[in-house]
Amino acid sequence: MATMINELQKQSKKLSNVAAQIQNVFEVNRLKLWYGQDLALKDINLTIGENQVTAIIGPSGCGKSTFIKTLNRMVEMVPSVRVEGELLYRGKNIIDPSYNVVELRTDVGMVFQKPNPFPKTIFENVAYGPRIHGINNKGHLNDIVEKSLRGAALWDEVKDRLDENAYGLSGGQQQRLCIARCLAIEPDVILMDEPTSALDPISTLKVEELVQELKEHYSIVIVTHNMQQAARISDKTAFFLNGEVIEYDDTDVIFSNPRDQKTEDYITGRFG
Repeated sequence: MATMINELQKQSKKLSNVAAQIQNVFEVNRLKLWYGQDLALKDINLTIGENQVTAIIGPSGCGKSTFIKTLNRMVEMVPSVRVEGELLYRGKNIIDPSYNVVELRTDVGMVFQKPNPFPKTIFENVAYGPRIHGINNKGHLNDIVEKSLRGAALWDEVKDRLDENAYGLSGGQQQRLCIARCLAIEPDVILMDEPTSALDPISTLKVEELVQELKEHYSIVIVTHNMQQAARISDKTAFFLNGEVIEYDDTDVIFSNPRDQKTEDYITGRFG
């Protein structure tokens, strides 16, 4: 018995050391957001760890998509938005008006719910971002495109079709192309807003496997309605309800031993 207790203590200490080593890419403190007079996010407080997958779950209209769009300030594209609080990215408050938004959106890329390739060739879809950033050398662009498509687990499927229109790809391939387009500008964080909701089960599985591979090099925040998906691929999970974070913890804790009754009710399907 004493040996078992000692072993458990060692394992606990090891896990604590691992947790202590995780750096935060985002620290959100007392974040509030209004659409006009409507308070959509209410005192959000959480941290997002480096090289982790953080899942944001909750029913429709609870503030999930609004929240991740604050992380690269895309939410500001909606008229009448007002934000208060502190949103630190790598220690700097991105809500500060002086923060360079173009630089932020390069560091914090985004993949949307529906695949949205440009009406261009597969090659030009991936090369678009680097060209915007002044890279026009053909050899360099070739390298970036291949590396990005390999990173999105798409290279072997399209390497002989790079000059074809991206609209000729399947829905799942288009979504992975959009991920490759995101990777091409070498982001630090990837935001994913329900990236598999429009995909078939096989394509969904490929994207989920890709997310697990990408977290070795990127920090990922994913909004999902799919409880099983959150449980499968994320390290941390935040449960949002009516614009508030009800509970935020390790994913296995959220799904096996939630502290809040509302969380348990949601993940067991009693509402949502």
